[in-house]
This record gives sequence, C-alpha cells and structure tokens, in this order.
Amino acid sequence: MTKFWACFLLCFIAFANAVSWPDGTYTLVKPMTGCPSGWSEGWRFQDNENDHNTNSISQGHHFFGSFGRNFKFYYCTRNANEQSITNKWPSGNYCILRHGGSCPSGFQTSIVSWDDEDDQNQNSHGGTLPSGLFDNNTRIYYCCRNDGSYSKQILLPTSHPFYLLIYTTGCQFVAGMHMREEFVRFDDENDYNRNSVFGTPPMGAGGRNHRLFYCYYWLKRLNISCNTV
Repeated sequence: MTKFWACFLLCFIAFANAVSWPDGTYTLVKPMTGCPSGWSEGWRFQDNENDHNTNSISQGHHFFGSFGRNFKFYYCTRNANEQSITNKWPSGNYCILRHGGSCPSGFQTSIVSWDDEDDQNQNSHGGTLPSGLFDNNTRIYYCCRNDGSYSKQILLPTSHPFYLLIYTTGCQFVAGMHMREEFVRFDDENDYNRNSVFGTPPMGAGGRNHRLFYCYYWLKRLNISCNTV
C-alpha cells in the first residue's frame, strides 16, 4: 500500500469513527469489551441438553458470558430515545436482533426457537433482552436484510468492537474494521425436539441443533504519518 492510499484510508477510518449508531431500538450480542455507552444490558442462561452434551463455540471467541455445557449470553440494547446523526442502517447482507414490535427500516423479521433441556430445566434471564420468549424454552426475534453485497463496505461506528450475524453469504464488510467469523453450536433437547424457525433466519439456524454464525469487528490501526504526503 502506498503512503498516499494509506493516508486516504486513515482519513476514511476517522470519518467512520464519527458515525453514530442508527436511530431506533435494537439489540446486539455483547462482546468481551462491553456494550456501547448508554445502552441497556441483559442476559439469558440456556439450559442445554444434559445427555452427552455437544455444545461448541469458536476457539478464541470474543463473546461475553459463560460457555460450557450450558450457554449464558449477554446482550446490548440501544435506547430508542438516544439521539443519533445516522438515520438508517446501511444496505448490505447481515442480521441484528429485534427489540420492540418491529425491525428497523430495511430489515425483515425472522424467528429462531430453541427446545431447551426438558429435565429439571434451569433457564433464567435478567435485564433488557431482545424481543422473544424466555421461559423453559427460548425464542428470539432477528432482523435480517439482503439488499446489498456483503463485500461492499458499510459505515458503522468503529469506536468499540461489536457483533453482527451472518445472513446468507459471509461477514459483512465494515469500513475501518477487521472482522472474524465465529460460531456457536447449541446442543438442544434430544427427546421430541421442537426446534423451529420462521422466515429466513440467520445462517445456520434450523434442524435439531441450532448453529449461528457471527462476525466480530474491531478497529483497524495503522501507524502512518501523513504530514509529508
């Protein structure tokens, strides 16, 4: 990369860093680095299959929570009243989690339902969660869109790491951010399994054991001086 183009990229990243999260309320999965400032947090503990459990998760993942025989995910939810200079989510190929009665403009609702462990079920939850049902089983509403190429960079805030979900292709490119694909495989109830999906859910959902694919994003850093370009 020439110095000119490297400096151009630095300017582009600085512009992306000034981008705010889009208007409305919605939920993202919480990374180890935490939620964006001012967002609400919540958690869901899922009691997965007891017998010969085969839960699995990407080695070196960046999810905040606990991930062994059972999974405990944490969530970040944006307040609908928070001010934003960015009105809409950009076109692309990706999913977020729904919060409230509908998805943001441009997204379509889909649903993933987990049949959690039947015997002595210990499911629990707290705080602010995505739209869904959180009792002895788990149901979560997603917002997905496929109105642009995943390989075309979109503008989202770069100040903190975050997760999106893969929809139909691969990780959505985000300007100024590195990205890494990570997966979570749930070992759901063995007996009379009632897993289900509605609509076109994120990649990997469906079948007797759901498997979801996420993209983890973190800031690109370039140590370049542009004073003499």
